[in-house]
Amino acid sequence: MMSCDVKMEISVDTLQLILGQTSVEQGNVPDEILLLAKAIDDPYCLPFIIEELDELEIGDEKMFRFALLRVQIDSELRMNEDIQMHQRRRYVAQVIEKMIFGELLIEIGAPFMD
Repeated sequence: MMSCDVKMEISVDTLQLILGQTSVEQGNVPDEILLLAKAIDDPYCLPFIIEELDELEIGDEKMFRFALLRVQIDSELRMNEDIQMHQRRRYVAQVIEKMIFGELLIEIGAPFMD
């Protein structure tokens, strides 16, 4: 059984994607984004952090949801580069979105935005 590496470095590329910014200083990143980045970088961590995610106090829900959306879009666009990695990343983002928001913003047959 694989476990979660709690001391794992979070990828700057992942933080840039999640935040939608080209330059990111890790010291200024909200805790909820760091937790999301940890799950995206190491999808096998997800089973070990679901309680943390469930109790997460999100400062800016719209920004957090767009972060999840960016991961899903990026994973779809890069699927041919490494199908397993990008399927895992997309899955993690979708599970977290369902846990926190109760539904996916983008799924087949669903309206994109109100």
